Amino acid sequence: MGKVTGFLEYQRLQEAAEAPTQRVRHYKEFVMHLSDEQAKVQGARCMDCGIPFCTNGCPVNNIIPDWNDLVYRQNWRQAFAVLDSTNNFPEFTGRICPAPCEAACTLNINNDAVGIKSIEHAIIDRAWENGWVVPQIPKVKTGKKVAVVGSGPAGLACAQQLARAGHDVTLFEKNDRIGGLLRYGIPDFKLDKAHIDRRMAQMEQEGVTFRPSTFVGRPEDAASFSVGGALAVKTPDELQAEFDAIVISGGAETPRDLPIEGRELDGVHFAMDFLRQQNKVNAGDQIKGQISAAGKHVVVIGGGDTGSDCVGTSNRHGAKSVTQFEVMPQPPESENKALTWPYWPIRLRTSSSHEEGAVRDWSVTTKAFRGQNGKVTSLVGNRLEWKRDENGQMKMSDVPGSEFEIPADLVLFAMGFVSPVQKVLEAFGVERDGRGNARANTDDYRTSVDKVFAAGDMRRGQSLVVWAIREGRQCAASVDEFLMGSTTLPR
Repeated sequence: MGKVTGFLEYQRLQEAAEAPTQRVRHYKEFVMHLSDEQAKVQGARCMDCGIPFCTNGCPVNNIIPDWNDLVYRQNWRQAFAVLDSTNNFPEFTGRICPAPCEAACTLNINNDAVGIKSIEHAIIDRAWENGWVVPQIPKVKTGKKVAVVGSGPAGLACAQQLARAGHDVTLFEKNDRIGGLLRYGIPDFKLDKAHIDRRMAQMEQEGVTFRPSTFVGRPEDAASFSVGGALAVKTPDELQAEFDAIVISGGAETPRDLPIEGRELDGVHFAMDFLRQQNKVNAGDQIKGQISAAGKHVVVIGGGDTGSDCVGTSNRHGAKSVTQFEVMPQPPESENKALTWPYWPIRLRTSSSHEEGAVRDWSVTTKAFRGQNGKVTSLVGNRLEWKRDENGQMKMSDVPGSEFEIPADLVLFAMGFVSPVQKVLEAFGVERDGRGNARANTDDYRTSVDKVFAAGDMRRGQSLVVWAIREGRQCAASVDEFLMGSTTLPR
């Protein structure tokens, strides 16, 4: 694949990006896709490795060597056709996926991996620019009706696949705009929401009906999910009567809390509340009492992607300082590839938001918040020591005498999510696993309730956008087979 000796001749090339001092002044995307020549060179680095571990490392099993080779040969339209055959939304993954495919790249054993994500980004942007992304309207309608609850990446992928199979699909979303986590959880500077709007227009032509501002569950629970404006309510019983199949595909929306002294102080918030508000403001909404980092000492608790997004947003607000704590030890600068390849390695990752300015610290636990007049003013922390116990498991303990206190006017919890919304699962009456997710396997995605399927975070728990797309696609094939007795949809 690519040029036979390309991996020896060419080095990995990073996508160009606007300088940090400039991009913190706005919320627009700042990473530019590769030029045709740059993409050609990057595609040339793809080795004829025999077994494409990259394809296996990719949750949607993108046929990566094929489109790398096609880009090297500058056959862009065919490259898009190959990419489109496995991934409904490459413009999402080409921007925000952490690229497990690159960790699995054979070249990554002793060199820098092929820039697979950057090539994907270039392919899909070129496809949109040239009008190659068109609605795939079914030639025959089945007369079957399917309800999809939750419009994140799993729900969108599932709805699109089912519509292309000829079913009448209605996509329900409790928020005022379609997109779920993509719309309100990921900052605009990482994913411009015009990409979602463009896909919605395509899906509407394919036959998907969108129903935003509609809560699916028990009427008495609807008020607690309203984020401004009235919600229409559909009960599970109503969906059962109206539709031939139902897919619940909401996100893992229950954030992990930190119930310690001072938790009740003003200025201590969940990360998603902070991020959601800014995305709504960017969309033109007016938020009364918006959570602001302007001129404040901001502390982000949690070292993952959500925490990184809080860092980038806080810097754009004009924070006085941004500090990010992680309870786990600092990862190594680079992994031992002989031990980790082709799996996803644990190593230090510096995001574009970190490059914009933040103090990062590891092995830190938060003990309490201090405040004045009901508002948080400082955070009390302690350093941790990690050691293996007699069973080989890592255990943490406080380092004696390491307690410290730092200024904190705004504290954001970005410690992950524990489960989907339990009230929704309770309303459907589906069995749950030990982590509070809907119990369903990946063979048929069926829950314990007749006609009800589950996919994405609702089934597997907190995960990546690319995993949600995979689950949405596979669930759609199972639903199609359930309705029609067989399916031609790919899994």
